[in-house]
Amino acid sequence: MWRTALAPRWVGLLVLALALASVMTVMGVWQLGVYQSKTADATAQRAAAPPVPLQSLFSIDEGLPSKAVGRRVTVDGTWGPAADQVLVADRLQDGRAGLWVVSPLKLSSTDAVMIVRGWVASPSDPAVTPPSGPVRLSGSVVASEAEDSSDDAAKGRVLSSLRIPTIVHLVNYRVYDAFVVQSAVDSGVVPSPAPAVVAPPPPPTDHAGLRNVAYAVQWWIFAAFTLWMWARMVLDAHRDPKDPTTTTSAPGAPGTDDSGPGTSGTGGPATTASGPGASPTGDRVGEAVESSGTVSA
Repeated sequence: MWRTALAPRWVGLLVLALALASVMTVMGVWQLGVYQSKTADATAQRAAAPPVPLQSLFSIDEGLPSKAVGRRVTVDGTWGPAADQVLVADRLQDGRAGLWVVSPLKLSSTDAVMIVRGWVASPSDPAVTPPSGPVRLSGSVVASEAEDSSDDAAKGRVLSSLRIPTIVHLVNYRVYDAFVVQSAVDSGVVPSPAPAVVAPPPPPTDHAGLRNVAYAVQWWIFAAFTLWMWARMVLDAHRDPKDPTTTTSAPGAPGTDDSGPGTSGTGGPATTASGPGASPTGDRVGEAVESSGTVSA
């Protein structure tokens, strides 16, 4: 096998296959870089856009669109009932574990949006006290977390994850399918003390560039296929006895001429050697002559 692979013909093809595979690998890495650039740019553009009213992005009857995640918004309303406030546990702030304070902001008598007001160290922190009255605030739109916290809702108002599907069972009005992480109070009464402002979690990756990921994977598959094809061709050549670069004719093999006295060469009729002891029939004839002393005509 190695003798076949090291033949000049196959070494040359290997160099060509490695060159092609290298180019394809680089193309795949380039496509992946394009994808990362697109998603990073899209995320940065959403976060840098000027604030807009929440209701202009989507309505309370719609699910959260991906274009709204990470957008800065403004919200006008009145703080909802204090009993509808919840806490979300296991939240870090400057390396310290604590809770997020999430309060409803009523946009009308039937609609509300949940506001992440900030971080506190414990449920007994004075900053947990729910605010009241009208307010105008700004913040960033975030989506529900994946972890289910339905069981927590039955135990109390300290949840393990930030999820609208859990909160809708705790209130008797409609809520937006999103949270707003408060960054500032533009007008209205600011509670004192107030929870510490938290940074909104990074928005999920924009999937608009997934086509580039598919292109990258395709280039890498082509590179692997090129090398596999070379190996398969070498293996086939090694197994093929007619390949002049891998085999030599052996004595007695079909197509060779090893003719000599008493043998048949390629391309001519076979001949029978004659002489004393060359044929069993001749021996028997000779014995008959010697025993009788005469030869019958």
